[in-house]
Amino acid sequence: MLDTLKLSASALGQTLAGRNLNEVLQTLHARNPHLTAQQRAAIQDLSYGALRFYGRYDALLNLLVSRPLSDEAVHDLLVVALHQLRNPKAAPHAVVDHAVKVTLALKKTWAKGLVNAVLRNFLRQRVSLLEKVDAAGSVARYSHPQWWIDKLRAEYPDIWQDLLEQNNTHPPMTLRVNRRKAEVNAYRTALLAGGMEAEQIGDVALQLRQPTSVSRLPGFADGWASVQDAGAQLAAPLLDVQNGMRVLDACAAPGGKSAHLLELADIDLTALDSDATRLEKVAANLQRLGLNARCLCGDAGVVETWWDGQPYQRILADVPCSASGVVRRHPDIKWLRRPEDIGGFAAQQAKILDALWRLLASGGKLLYATCSLFAEENQLQINSFLASHKDATILPLALAEHREGQVLPDEHHDGFYYALLQKH
Repeated sequence: MLDTLKLSASALGQTLAGRNLNEVLQTLHARNPHLTAQQRAAIQDLSYGALRFYGRYDALLNLLVSRPLSDEAVHDLLVVALHQLRNPKAAPHAVVDHAVKVTLALKKTWAKGLVNAVLRNFLRQRVSLLEKVDAAGSVARYSHPQWWIDKLRAEYPDIWQDLLEQNNTHPPMTLRVNRRKAEVNAYRTALLAGGMEAEQIGDVALQLRQPTSVSRLPGFADGWASVQDAGAQLAAPLLDVQNGMRVLDACAAPGGKSAHLLELADIDLTALDSDATRLEKVAANLQRLGLNARCLCGDAGVVETWWDGQPYQRILADVPCSASGVVRRHPDIKWLRRPEDIGGFAAQQAKILDALWRLLASGGKLLYATCSLFAEENQLQINSFLASHKDATILPLALAEHREGQVLPDEHHDGFYYALLQKH
């Protein structure tokens, strides 16, 4: 448990310092090859949990210490240990003991007594402390930055609290069955035979009752299914691709939507991405699924460097965004984003949308997509685009529940925004 606690605290600290959590974990795993699969899973679980409820744990620490901790390593260790004590998978005394030992391993001898006292005081006063935290303020209660809370309250006055609480839940694991290789009911039966229960929540979407490793999924290596959120699975059908069409998936990595488009129809697809390394993942995913596309490295906002001059009949513009709709899947996002980032994303989105529009054939359709909940990136972005492009019409969406294209996170899917545009 020592390595698990120590490395989880390190992952938390590096993330709060500005690094992407997934990249941090990959680096930690590479530098510690002795870790077992169970230890790696535990480190990920602790890191994600500590970040998911970081606002609460930070507020708890402020109640448990007489003055703010200036030593970040000790602070991060205590945050992770508090998360362990709130979600016990080991005896509380063992958690406290290991935290003290990690303090010594970090050469923080001066903090040995402090760590021991803080954690034991939490155990003794747990109920009253948590009540005080709930009353302390929005950041402590909802574990989001104040600016984020204020923004959701302004844009979603009737449901902002529900959205914040949904962001702090564990995301579902959803599969997309490859209709070219498997039938949904048959695949669901195969899952059940392997001890995995699943609910069908879309045409080809199966939500697992319990998340599992892809290595356990029937036929995964042979391309029978992919892991893809149900909200993301809405994109390909909305674009309405037909056999023989020339289609562009801009900003394609890691390739889930590209693959879905190819599973729906026999199309001439170009999968574009500006990151060559991420583009390799697109190619690998397509190969596993038995699908083919032209993988092209290029900037969707600077089409002159890669476009061949031939128009596309369908374009998927899955643009870079704040990712505010997928926070429960990536809890580091809410602590890494800054208010000024939203305007930066909106400017980038406008540039990409304007550039791609020139590539669309007359009568063609472009699906604008984000995984954001913020209006500047979504409805306001499309309103601005329609005002400056008189040859564009927004089409109605075949979505069961949405707010003008805004799909809100719930127990089945993350948050997404979609706008289907047609060129006159």
